[in-house]
Amino acid sequence: MKIAITGASGFIGRHVVAALATRPGVELTASSRNASHAANLPAGVRHVALDLTESTAIAYARLGAPDVVVHLAWEGLPNYRARRHFEVELPAQYAFLRALVDAGLPSLVVTGTCYEYGMASGPLAESFTGEPTNPYGFAKLTLLRQLEFLQHDRRFTLTWARLFYLWGEGQAPTSLYSLLATAVARGDTVFPMSGGEQLRDYLPVAVLAEHLATLACRAANDGVVNVCSGEPVAIRALVERWLVANRWSIDLDLGRLPYPDYEPLAFWGDAGRLKAIGPVPDVVNSTMLACISK
Repeated sequence: MKIAITGASGFIGRHVVAALATRPGVELTASSRNASHAANLPAGVRHVALDLTESTAIAYARLGAPDVVVHLAWEGLPNYRARRHFEVELPAQYAFLRALVDAGLPSLVVTGTCYEYGMASGPLAESFTGEPTNPYGFAKLTLLRQLEFLQHDRRFTLTWARLFYLWGEGQAPTSLYSLLATAVARGDTVFPMSGGEQLRDYLPVAVLAEHLATLACRAANDGVVNVCSGEPVAIRALVERWLVANRWSIDLDLGRLPYPDYEPLAFWGDAGRLKAIGPVPDVVNSTMLACISK
């Protein structure tokens, strides 16, 4: 099976490449804008330097006419409120993906976001009609609808992997985990954060990568799939687990920062559909798993 990954040099992309590189029978192509990223790929993984906005017409051929494309590329994050998401990214993303399908791509796996659900609270199932309240969630949900309409007159399978929260190696410096790790490394004595009572759904990025690898190898028409733990965790409890797991010492300055106003206080994913597809292979770091399961 030939699988190509766009956005392969990003936080998620690097882990998905590593996960798929271990799957038997997979011929893997990793795509990113910069050719220098080829040096960091596992042995046997082909690299293609590709700009989504400039290579639309020939992208499928350049990617090696894959059986499946795992589409991770998306610019403009982590500014979820930027109009760029629907003014620039949305039309460019759809044009690129439609060009792949028109050229003969049989199967797509595209990452979405829990922000498609909007301000809904509690456990969120894929059947819930999304009402996004920020431009990023709106743009992602609109792209999903466009691809669903495209399926009416094009033959391809679509899996929309709706991601919740992640943490792990290589995450953006502005993420909670990275900010905490940086503060500890800097020798700070306190870490400013919110009250930490908000409930979220977090996965280690290595676990997420294995889920995406499984969805890609299925090449099925799975539709929307929440990629999540299915277990709510308070942010304060999660941070405390990170401190214990990494043997970090720093005091938490709770309540110093306000709660985000673009997401509800308590929401998490319904992981029933994901679990029915199959378990994650036992290849991820046990410490990472233990950190979210205790």
